[in-house]
Amino acid sequence: MPDPITISKTLSIRDCGFDETWLQEQIVKDPNILGILEQGELELVKREKSQISGGRLDFLLTNPDDNSMYEVEVMLGETDETHIIRTIEYWDLERRARPQREHYAVLVAEKITRRFFNVIQLFSLSIPIIAIQVSVVEGDGKRMLHFSKILDIYEEPEVVTESSSEGSSEAAWLEDAPLTVDCAKALLGVVASFFPGMGINFLKYYISLRLGNRILFLLRRRSGQQTLIHFWLDETGWVEAQKLLDAEGLQYDRKQAMGRVFATAELVKAKPELFKKLGELVKEANKRS
Repeated sequence: MPDPITISKTLSIRDCGFDETWLQEQIVKDPNILGILEQGELELVKREKSQISGGRLDFLLTNPDDNSMYEVEVMLGETDETHIIRTIEYWDLERRARPQREHYAVLVAEKITRRFFNVIQLFSLSIPIIAIQVSVVEGDGKRMLHFSKILDIYEEPEVVTESSSEGSSEAAWLEDAPLTVDCAKALLGVVASFFPGMGINFLKYYISLRLGNRILFLLRRRSGQQTLIHFWLDETGWVEAQKLLDAEGLQYDRKQAMGRVFATAELVKAKPELFKKLGELVKEANKRS
């Protein structure tokens, strides 16, 4: 017979004798208990980060794999209007301070009622916001802290090929997606002159062109023997980049500070001046950041 299943109940954090400071300490010990990322690990950049508005952001986290930032606001009890507004305000301030990064607003509360869930869901259509409920679960005489993501950022699904998963080495990528490897090496050859010391890294889900700890270009395999090249620019750089890409008639899109363009190794080699100019724009954007 299968083992019996314990019936659990949910308790409030305050009823268990703890406060918001205690909850924040648990997050400091391991930001990944929030369950934000499906792959990779978040790192703490700053706790109680002062804002120019006069407030303090509870947590500023980063994903070192792609340099994205997460502005996290924590609240015990039910979320309310001030919690939502504060989360979005701090996200916007940090986004303006580091426009070359992708930013995500993260709202954490013990209870998000249907009313406020609907409000947050409406905001999520234009703001990348994540909502997480936290609680203490008691069962079989034990109490456990539990985080549940109830609203994730909306991303338009991308078409990917059906094949074996990407590897975490050059040999695995060459076996599974050699055309993406060719594209990455072609791009490195074109832009390396702007970034002395730039290296190529083969990870499980993408290939990155990295300078130190900063990813400047990120490449993912896509269908039709194409590769999706990601790059980061600020507003100034985007004005010029869009002119270049439009003039060449290339397929691209923009998501916050991240641009994405479909390419192949042949395209990079055929249009080296275009990708050199993109590399130069990325370099200048990083200087301004």
